[in-house]
Amino acid sequence: MTPSAPIVAAARGWIGTPFRHQASLKGVGCDCLGLVRGVWREVVGAEPEAPPAYPPDWAATGRDLLREAIARHCVPAEGIGPGAVLLLAWRDGAPAGHCAIATGPDAIVHAHAGAVVAEVSLRVWRRRVVGVFRFP
Repeated sequence: MTPSAPIVAAARGWIGTPFRHQASLKGVGCDCLGLVRGVWREVVGAEPEAPPAYPPDWAATGRDLLREAIARHCVPAEGIGPGAVLLLAWRDGAPAGHCAIATGPDAIVHAHAGAVVAEVSLRVWRRRVVGVFRFP
């Protein structure tokens, strides 16, 4: 089993969870950060910090809050591969406003408003990737 296999399996276990801002309960509700937090708990253990309240659109604050949060506890990585935590920006030059977990070189699991957690092609999201991290 590769080191990323438990991360991918855990992320896929969240598929179908409804979107709920600031939530992180598998099968009940989560947002994109809640998905990453939930996978962290399943694979790494207890969360290293409780997240503060945050706006639905991280990028609207003008600070790169999502990158700051992920970078405090995850390790920067070079390439996109299974188990990578991806930061995405909604537009060019904007701070990261979304995150996902790669399940392969061309697929991600993510949560976004108005939908359930799903595994989708990275093709449409690839140009939005502004950071790649790995769980410690």
